[in-house]
Amino acid sequence: MTEIINIITAISILIFLYAAWSDFRSWKIPNAAILALLVLYCLRAAVKLLATGDVGAELFSSAGLGGDVGAGLLLFTLGIVLWALGLFGAGDAKLFLPIGLFIGWHGMLPFAIFLLIGGVLALLALRLPMPLQLAHLSVVMRIEEIRATRKVPYGVIMVIAALSTLVLRYGTP
Repeated sequence: MTEIINIITAISILIFLYAAWSDFRSWKIPNAAILALLVLYCLRAAVKLLATGDVGAELFSSAGLGGDVGAGLLLFTLGIVLWALGLFGAGDAKLFLPIGLFIGWHGMLPFAIFLLIGGVLALLALRLPMPLQLAHLSVVMRIEEIRATRKVPYGVIMVIAALSTLVLRYGTP
């Protein structure tokens, strides 16, 4: 059963990275990526429930599925509020749900810390000048475009913080 959970986690990481790359390239996070992450989490939860000896503890404890769902709903609610205030895009708000599900309740504090660090680093990256030797690279050109429009792809920062939290929670995948 552990192998199945590891495979699901690895596929989820790839989809998270795809969502971040899509947000970086076009300021859009595909709904298909969000739905795929939700389906993968449901599969992971079903496997965990089949493998556990105490279904009640797995469902209702803060370290189990109950904590995961609580974290997902809390982050999703925060994302909706930020979207309603015009501070986030809808894709960023939706991405908070699967992030919360995967990091769980006990991953919320490390996620918040990594999110803060990522936000500060992104702010610095968008404020500091790029070396002229790198100006021809497509990533640097995209960063210059982001600077000019002042639209930050928050999904990138969120995914990096989430993956850092997953590494902290589960070790290297």
